[in-house]
Amino acid sequence: MRISARADYAVRAIAELAKHEGDGPETAEEIARQQDIPHRFLEGILTDLRRSGLIASTRGARGGHQLARPGDAITVADIIRAVEGPLVWVRDARPSDIELDGAAGPLVHVWVALRANVRAVLESVTAADLANDQLPASITALTADDSAWSQA
Repeated sequence: MRISARADYAVRAIAELAKHEGDGPETAEEIARQQDIPHRFLEGILTDLRRSGLIASTRGARGGHQLARPGDAITVADIIRAVEGPLVWVRDARPSDIELDGAAGPLVHVWVALRANVRAVLESVTAADLANDQLPASITALTADDSAWSQA
């Protein structure tokens, strides 16, 4: 699985907003600076996040962006779906929509299982978890195994 720069930047931007939740709007420039995201690229991402209802934007001198709902109600999966669409695609199709024949037939179950596991991880982590550096135990348990960090 590959996480695009767009998805990575979107998650980082939301985490930054969650870190300052309740402090009022944050400008795109400030988010870009804090997270080392190219400003022009971030603007398009913020538009997608606003259209999806994850953030709200205010214009004017004191304007900026803030979460549209609490950070503990926004999952990493929500953010990625907002900017990329479905979490797992197989050749531009949802895994559950694929039909394979013969020896490859069972592969559909592998793709669906992959999607289920990706969902389980990304739906268990919220923007508040990231902002507060308090990942769920299920995530820290997965990363505690040295093999999780290997390149294989």
